[in-house]
Amino acid sequence: MTGAGGIPVEARGLVKRYGHVTAVDRVDLTVEAGCVYGYLGPNGAGKTTSLRMLLGLIRPDAGAARLFGRDPLLDGAAALDGVAGFVEAPRFYPYLSGRKNLELMAALDGGDARERIDQALDTVDLADRQRDKVKGYSHGMKQRLGIAAALLRAPRLLLLDEPTTGLDPAGMRDMRVLVRRLADEGMTVLLSSHLMGEVEELCDRVAIVRSGRVIYEGALDALLGSTGQRYRLRTTDDERAHRVCAAQRGVSEVAGAGHQGLTFAVEDEHAVAELSVALVEAGVGIVALVPAVASLEELFLRLTEGDGQVEVPGAGGDGRAPVASTEAAR
Repeated sequence: MTGAGGIPVEARGLVKRYGHVTAVDRVDLTVEAGCVYGYLGPNGAGKTTSLRMLLGLIRPDAGAARLFGRDPLLDGAAALDGVAGFVEAPRFYPYLSGRKNLELMAALDGGDARERIDQALDTVDLADRQRDKVKGYSHGMKQRLGIAAALLRAPRLLLLDEPTTGLDPAGMRDMRVLVRRLADEGMTVLLSSHLMGEVEELCDRVAIVRSGRVIYEGALDALLGSTGQRYRLRTTDDERAHRVCAAQRGVSEVAGAGHQGLTFAVEDEHAVAELSVALVEAGVGIVALVPAVASLEELFLRLTEGDGQVEVPGAGGDGRAPVASTEAAR
């Protein structure tokens, strides 16, 4: 493990059991500095439990975690130096103003945290509502106040657990813009989420978890590009085009796609060119022929609900993201 000031997050073999249920099963994570890292999985996959272990809020049954090289269970509060965020929803005193809540938190942190209150409120666009009682805040405002509280610590690492859950579309947009702005300013962000659009818009790397286990870890671009050898085809005669595709050398997995036309896989780009010629010779007009890059949602569902196999270059010795079964996490 790296010393203090090194890698923001390193977890090796984290395990957490509740009776006969394994909520987190041998999870490995490495979050490099400056990365926006998505920890992605369906509800109940063990994401929140993992974050709690990273922060030292609960003790793992096996494995260890380091934040900038320090173990929260061994080093206590010192391990959280430069680390902030919230697990589940942030909580405040509802009968106090947003500013007063931040003042109390700054007093607990000490140092120059109080001097950052104005800047933190400006960053999350709550300066105009800072004197209002928190009980009058919307859910989105409370989420943003939670990030303001985190910013009082001048963090190098920000951990956010489902930060847009329960927000309306405008609130989700505002939260994503805020997280992106903080990342662009050099902050490392570990974002737990089950929302595909959120992760696809914000994250550089992802770990996808199912039933407590990591089933894919790597660059988001590599995962999204894992279906790069598939194409979508729309023609003037899809029925005839289907027969031409099925008979064409180097073309496979031909399927209808409803109003979207056909989809097929190819061995290489030369097969696409040869197919184009064959279609024209058969009197079929090509309306559209484009790469069929899968969305993150499609790949996520394939990994978490299907057989869990997705061809990803560099994901493992056989080029697949491995899957192992375990008990369902709660």
